[in-house]
Amino acid sequence: MTRIRTVRCHVISEDIGSVTLDEIELPDPGPGEVQIRVKACAVNFPDLLMIQGKYQHKPPLPFAPGGEAAGDVAAVGAGVTNLKEGDAVCFGSRAGGFAEAVNVPAAVVKPIPGKMNYEKAASYSTAYMTAYVALKVRGNLQAGEWLLVHGATGGVGTAAVDLGKHYGAHVIGTGGRDDKLAVVASRGADAVINYTLPDGRMGGFRDQVKALTGSGGADVIYDPVGGDVFDESMRCINWRGRILTIGFTSGRWPTAPVNLILIKSISVIGVRAGEIGRRDPELGRQNQADLWDLATSGAIDPYVCAGFPLERAVDAMRMLENRDVVGKCVVTMNGYEVASG
Repeated sequence: MTRIRTVRCHVISEDIGSVTLDEIELPDPGPGEVQIRVKACAVNFPDLLMIQGKYQHKPPLPFAPGGEAAGDVAAVGAGVTNLKEGDAVCFGSRAGGFAEAVNVPAAVVKPIPGKMNYEKAASYSTAYMTAYVALKVRGNLQAGEWLLVHGATGGVGTAAVDLGKHYGAHVIGTGGRDDKLAVVASRGADAVINYTLPDGRMGGFRDQVKALTGSGGADVIYDPVGGDVFDESMRCINWRGRILTIGFTSGRWPTAPVNLILIKSISVIGVRAGEIGRRDPELGRQNQADLWDLATSGAIDPYVCAGFPLERAVDAMRMLENRDVVGKCVVTMNGYEVASG
C-alpha cells in the first residue's frame, strides 16, 4: 500500500469546484497492472463533464478525473514483462490521473516518445490521434491543399494545425480571440482569422477564406465547433472539398444543406478516432503505429499553455471551462507550475 494525494469527485455536481483533495491508501498493482507515479496529467473536457454527470462514461463514486497522464513506473504486477520500475511512460485511461500515483492496466501504458517532457507526453495522444484520423484516414489531406481549421486554439485544433503543416498543406486557423490566435500563427499557420462577430456569434470568415485560397475556398475543413461555423463553412468550401465533423463545441448540431453537397460535389465526413479502432482493430493498430512514428520523430510537439499543482486542479479545470486554454493545460504532481510552450 502507498499513501497518496488525489483530487476526487464524491458527488455529481454542476460545480466542478465540488471536488476534494484527499489522502488515500493505494494498493499494490494487481496482475497485469502497473503502478505509475504520475508527474503530469492533461485536463480535458470529459473530466469536467464526468464531474457534472454529463459524459457517457460514468465512473462509480468517488473517482479521480484525468484520462491522459505521464510519469514513472513505480511497481509492476504479476505477469508484466514489458515494463520495469523507473521507466518513463505515458498512458490513457478514462479516469484516475489526478493523483500522485495510479494503478492502470499495462496494456494502456507506453514509453514517452522521443524527447517529450512529462507535460507534453501527457497531452499529445488524444488530440493528435483525433487530428491524424481526421486529416489522413478520413480526410485524405494532400500536400498543397488548403486546410481550414476551426477552433484552432484548442487541443484538437492546435494538433490539426501542426499535422496539416507537417503534411504540406496551406493552413488557415480560426478562433475567437486574437491573443490565442497569435500563438497559432507563431506555430506555423499560414493565416489566422478571428471569427467572432460584433453580436457575439461566430462567422464572417467566408470571404476571407476565399480571398486567401484564391479559389472556391478550402479543400479540407476541420470542424470541432459546428453550429454557425459549419453553416458558413458550406459557403467557403472548394469543389470536391471535404468537411470533417469532429464535434459541436458551439452547442448546436448543424444541418447540412444537401443542395450544396450536390452542386459542389463535396463530402461531409464524421470523425470518431477511437471508434475506428474499436470497429476495425487492424486499422486502429496502424493508426497507433503511425502516431507513434510521428511522435518519436519530433513531428508532434504539443503546446502546453499552463500547468497547475495538484492542489490547484480546480483552477486548471476552470481555465478550460472558461475557454482560456491554448492547446493544452496540465495538472502536475510535484507542486510546480508549468511555463507555456
